[in-house]
Amino acid sequence: MKGYVYILKCSDGKFYTGSTVNLEKRLWEHQNGFGANFTKKSLPVELMYVEEFSEIEKTYMREKQIQGWSHKKKVALIERNFEKVHELAKCKNETSSKNMSPSTTAQGTPSTTSFDSAQLRAQGTPSTTSFDSAQLRAQGTLSTGKSGSEQ
Repeated sequence: MKGYVYILKCSDGKFYTGSTVNLEKRLWEHQNGFGANFTKKSLPVELMYVEEFSEIEKTYMREKQIQGWSHKKKVALIERNFEKVHELAKCKNETSSKNMSPSTTAQGTPSTTSFDSAQLRAQGTPSTTSFDSAQLRAQGTLSTGKSGSEQ
């Protein structure tokens, strides 16, 4: 069954991300106060973004993914600025491995580990690991939950 993930912009400027199998009907419901409680309080709403999926399970997974995004990242998606979406996906807090200095051992000497990618490949270990959402969905790694979320 075909499904849709959509982003609505509410009258207060906040975004609502939801999913449905009947986009036209669901938009009518939101616009007329029969949609989610979140949108009822912020009418009118404006459709900003839609993605169509051939399978409902993939629809729900994408909905949950987008619901976890920041307002800025959703704006980048709406603007189809995929470079910015990717940039906003990077972890920027102080606990990120990219923002930490090498750890120090009890003796006060830096404790760093370096890996030779050729050695790793020779041992059958990949030197890098990357995941994309399609892989995660195919593996069933992304979780699903209730439909609809406010941001």
